[in-house]
Amino acid sequence: MIGRRALLAAGTAGLAAPSFIPPALALDLGPIALPVKQDDTVAPGYRRDVLMRWGDRVTFDAPRWTPRTPDPDAAAAQFGWDARVIGIAVPQQPAADGVPRAILAVAHPTVDAAMAFPGGQDQPAAAAAMQGASLLNVERQAGRWVVVDGGYQNRRLGISTLCRVAGGGAVRGVLGIRGGCVTPWGTLLLAEGDPAFWQGRLGGLDPAIADGTGYGFVVELNPFDPQSVPVKRRALGRFAHGDVAAALSRDGRAVVYMTDRRVGGFLYRFVSSGPAPAERALDSGTLFVARMEEERLNWMALPEGAPLPDAAQRAGGTPLDTPSGLGLDPMGPRLLLACHGSPSRPSGHVIELSADGGDDGAPGASARLLFAAGNPRSPQARYGGTGLPPGSAWPENPDTVTVDTRGRAWIGTDRLGRIGAQAEGLFACDLAGPGRGVPLPAYGAPRGASVGGAALTPDGETLFFGIRHPGAEPGATFDRPGTRWPEFEAGVPPRSVLAGLTRAGGGPVGG
Repeated sequence: MIGRRALLAAGTAGLAAPSFIPPALALDLGPIALPVKQDDTVAPGYRRDVLMRWGDRVTFDAPRWTPRTPDPDAAAAQFGWDARVIGIAVPQQPAADGVPRAILAVAHPTVDAAMAFPGGQDQPAAAAAMQGASLLNVERQAGRWVVVDGGYQNRRLGISTLCRVAGGGAVRGVLGIRGGCVTPWGTLLLAEGDPAFWQGRLGGLDPAIADGTGYGFVVELNPFDPQSVPVKRRALGRFAHGDVAAALSRDGRAVVYMTDRRVGGFLYRFVSSGPAPAERALDSGTLFVARMEEERLNWMALPEGAPLPDAAQRAGGTPLDTPSGLGLDPMGPRLLLACHGSPSRPSGHVIELSADGGDDGAPGASARLLFAAGNPRSPQARYGGTGLPPGSAWPENPDTVTVDTRGRAWIGTDRLGRIGAQAEGLFACDLAGPGRGVPLPAYGAPRGASVGGAALTPDGETLFFGIRHPGAEPGATFDRPGTRWPEFEAGVPPRSVLAGLTRAGGGPVGG
């Protein structure tokens, strides 16, 4: 893992500021508390809209949600149990009617049997159908971005989805998608996590699932074609992915960054042999692992086809504190890495990587700390300027990160349902100026929930984000959840949500 001395050295360089200017002068957010409660908290001047919930129909033929009698076929057409926003794909050509449209991708990484099923009795076939991903038509209507009910490009990906394996063969299903991104060449990448948990849970349904060798890949597909066959890209390696981010090198090759989401996991990079876009750009190239030393990162090439993570360890890759979310700056070659935390640094941190010469294909990058998360009173926490404003909530266990076109990071936290001193949050953080490294809260999740991913619309006026597993605190069950958000109706379980955050007076989110 990154040594404490290296982390603090990066922090000294990355967080230094000549004087403190309240970051609210840059962001239209100020210091607010995020109390633990059954409802959520929205920053003053903002509005939160519920756009999709667990069980809402994705495809036009999805039946009505019946949570007490879950049906696998129905669940395969409905919004999944969990919700982690992956990204938003914008068509290259505007619509003839002038209506702004896009495809929003949402992952459904987990299904907690205690919370998803009455009595806590696992139903593996239904759980298999509730995981995967949803692709949703979104468009701007009457000044607001909405999900198009039954949109013709709406699609559900899950255990029954037929996939092609690059290099030959086929496999049924995508499994445990934890992250993903939209690529500069217009495709969607989905990162499968560790298949081991799902193997044990679903192995009785299908020998191929029990075998597990068809899972744990990065999957590529065309989000605009509902008939496109997802392709599992072998050349990118097979391991327990946390997230993926894609860029182009200066000479036009595809560059894909990937996290190995475990304590002591690695940061990987794949650089294609040929240019992108190309149908098989990700089928041939070189896989690298990151070695970090003080404020430098060097990419160490790995032998083709070598098993991971053993090859990464032998090449001298740096073990990290549960590397999780990745966010590429759309305005330049800057990558943010959210590390969830480890026993030695339990609150996690966010690192900023800047490719040498502004080229994502370069052999190295500079590395510096954006902030070290946790209670500001903790000796391990480090924030920019003179620290967090008084009375403000603080991030803990950063898990997802997105960078917008205005040079701001949007960070979602995840304590896995554990109840702490404050609610989980969505935080915004400037990447330059006096507000650099000062994360300010924009949203607080309901009790037991975490914030999963974010994506901004092309006009920047709506931020889509996921609210994961509300009420799923330790010991909670389907019948006795920590909250019944968002309906608060007796007998109706809490539901993960795709939400939209907008400014009450209009204009770009964040100001």
